[in-house]
Amino acid sequence: MPTNRQILLDNRPKGEASVDNFKLVSTETPPLKDGQVLVRHHFLSLDPYMRGRMNDSKSYAASQPLGEVMIGGTVGVVAESKHPRYAVGDQVVGMGGWQEYSVVDAEQPGALRKVDTTHVPLSHYLGAVGMPGVTAWYGLVKIINPKAGDTVVVSAATGAVGSAFGALAKARGCRAVGIAGGPEKCQYAVQELGFDACIDYRLHKDMYSLAKALKEACPNGIDGYFENVGGMVLDAVLLRMNAFGRIAVCGMIAGYDGQPLPLANPALILVNRLKVEGFIVSEHMEVWPEALKELGTLVGTGKLRPRETVAQGIAAAPEAFLGLLKGKNFGKQLVKLV
Repeated sequence: MPTNRQILLDNRPKGEASVDNFKLVSTETPPLKDGQVLVRHHFLSLDPYMRGRMNDSKSYAASQPLGEVMIGGTVGVVAESKHPRYAVGDQVVGMGGWQEYSVVDAEQPGALRKVDTTHVPLSHYLGAVGMPGVTAWYGLVKIINPKAGDTVVVSAATGAVGSAFGALAKARGCRAVGIAGGPEKCQYAVQELGFDACIDYRLHKDMYSLAKALKEACPNGIDGYFENVGGMVLDAVLLRMNAFGRIAVCGMIAGYDGQPLPLANPALILVNRLKVEGFIVSEHMEVWPEALKELGTLVGTGKLRPRETVAQGIAAAPEAFLGLLKGKNFGKQLVKLV
């Protein structure tokens, strides 16, 4: 059996996460039992939610156990199979974690799914046509529920979720405005992703300055907002929300180091009768087939052109993950394992 290199969570962060929280180990992959398949991972997905799992605190999901392989989405190829539905060479997506191989109980619902790479590259099943894309779809379609002509805004606009959100919003006839960090990302949002405007939050020192930029980009106010960041960005958006606006809360990356993120003007939720709803996309598996079909079509027809930042090799995962938390990635952050 092949040697499997893995990244474990060795200890919990105290404040900001560091490479010292992780440990690289090598182990032998165990022999397969009936109903199991061995998957050779080609790409590992790095996502902001993983930072919250590193803490030992109450959240929507259990904390990452110490001494175990870090959680993470993977795509790869079946290397060995003892399950009738999977053959050697099948391309699959699953939650294999931060390691080069995984042994998967293929009878477990949702553990593994075959994918077709005829029109969609394998890596995109971890981004635009995977969990991040479905996350964007659910927040837009099921919570914001826009009509043609509405103005919708998304923070972290050039990331895996934000880029899919922009394409989905434009397909529904919305004015799509992004918030991103740096001129290069804002240029990409408008010129390649099709956003109507993109605001560089790094140019603004406080919520009033950012709110002024939002007023210029959203002259008719904001009808729907997809939240990935929190903090000053959310405070600024609240100042520009229209009455009966909808806010889909997906992430709060500004607070992933464990510090509280107070709201400056919570009364605006009442004044504007806003709907604010947090969601976890894995709790809504019933929408995945519909969402993936639309996202696959957008990628296949070139209407969604996601960008990827790719680190090389399993040992590079911790540094790449820490860079993601600081916005150093451009588009979807992946680790190439083959």
